[in-house]
Amino acid sequence: MNLGLASLRKHEFLCLFWLLSCFVEWSSAYFVTVDAHAEECFYDKVNSGTKMGLMFEVAEGGFLDIDVRIVGPDSQAIYNGERETNGKYTFTAHMDGIYTYCFSNKMSTMTPKVVLFDMEMGDSPKTEVGGNADQNKLEDMIKELSTALMGVKHEQEYMEVRERIHRAINDNTNSRVVLWSIFEALVLVAMTLGQVYYLKRFFEVRRVV
Repeated sequence: MNLGLASLRKHEFLCLFWLLSCFVEWSSAYFVTVDAHAEECFYDKVNSGTKMGLMFEVAEGGFLDIDVRIVGPDSQAIYNGERETNGKYTFTAHMDGIYTYCFSNKMSTMTPKVVLFDMEMGDSPKTEVGGNADQNKLEDMIKELSTALMGVKHEQEYMEVRERIHRAINDNTNSRVVLWSIFEALVLVAMTLGQVYYLKRFFEVRRVV
């Protein structure tokens, strides 16, 4: 009896895991380097009604800013952002076709930018058909769980990038403090030697007189 119950629970767990993997939204995080005076674009082909999203964070380079642009299949701008450090934008595809995400560093004269970005694409809308109410409720709960998991994943990626940025700032500040301390020490040594030389010359002149 216990073996049968354990087998049933194992089967239920596998079914739940399979359903969860089916409903988890497609998402991939990438790092891309955008050179000065350059623009990098990425593309998604989706159906009308599909929920889409873009999350980005500038990890390195200059003032940590980038221009962001999202364009639909009809060449109409869906989103335009200038000199942004990070952000998240979600929208619903208004027509079938290829959607374009672009990161532009054309305002920079010589500094490349490193950008972490994550493109999300949900499931295509499906026609509702009659079914079991309990099954529909379970599907809704799984979708909510998948959304929460994606939120946790995005937060972890965001914190990782922020940690890298702050570590780089701290290392840079520490290097400047060390260099300034060395410079101050050299100035003090030079002033000491100058004073010793001046006093020595002063007393030598007094002896001659």
